Amino acid sequence: MAEKRLYQRVANRILEMIVSGAYPPGTRLPGERELAERFEVSRVVIREAEISLEALGHVEIKVGSGVYVREPDPMHNGKLPRVSAFELTQTRLLFESESAALAATEISAEQLAELEGTIHRMEDFPQDSPEADEADRVFHLTIAKASGNTVNHYIMENLWRIRVELPEVRDMYAAVCVEDSYRRVDEHAAIYHALKEHNPDKARKAMRAHFSRLIENLLVASEQHAIEEARRRSHANREKYLKSVLAD
Repeated sequence: MAEKRLYQRVANRILEMIVSGAYPPGTRLPGERELAERFEVSRVVIREAEISLEALGHVEIKVGSGVYVREPDPMHNGKLPRVSAFELTQTRLLFESESAALAATEISAEQLAELEGTIHRMEDFPQDSPEADEADRVFHLTIAKASGNTVNHYIMENLWRIRVELPEVRDMYAAVCVEDSYRRVDEHAAIYHALKEHNPDKARKAMRAHFSRLIENLLVASEQHAIEEARRRSHANREKYLKSVLAD
């Protein structure tokens, strides 16, 4: 998890450079080695930071050429609402379940192949890696696109922005997705097979099962956080009390 936080910090530093105008749209970012020396991290961390920036639409990675700053997407200029991971997940459960049901009747062979590829990538990479996160993003966006409704795809893009751009939501998702990564892959596979069968009801139920389990895990993580916070406050109060007693 420390490595994950490191690449996120580096990604934020690179984004600050882009926003400041140091690297306008269309320009090429410095190479991995130069950035690694500048930020005093490994080239692997730089690579993961760039992958995360590409997932957010800030840069484009061109194999054999480099990493280029993209034109700002108007959709990414709006201010995000301050919501909790629970609120986001509840909305995703309602929205994506029906989107999956609709996609089951419309999805193409090419889109099914794309979904299958994302599942393989989730299996091949650690669940807290940017590669796995990107595969997850492509999986859900592909289903929204397969629904044949442009608005569905637009909404999914913004839901994913909330999931990765709000620190409190991103951190909560990271905490629960790593704990039982095998179930995460199995649930995505179940959704894929339902879509492959072009079965709307099965696709809806598979998507609901995925998010219902996620909500349960969020509740557990939230309870654990509350317990740890209560212990921290209790310890701080005990130390304060003991100091006052000893002072007397």
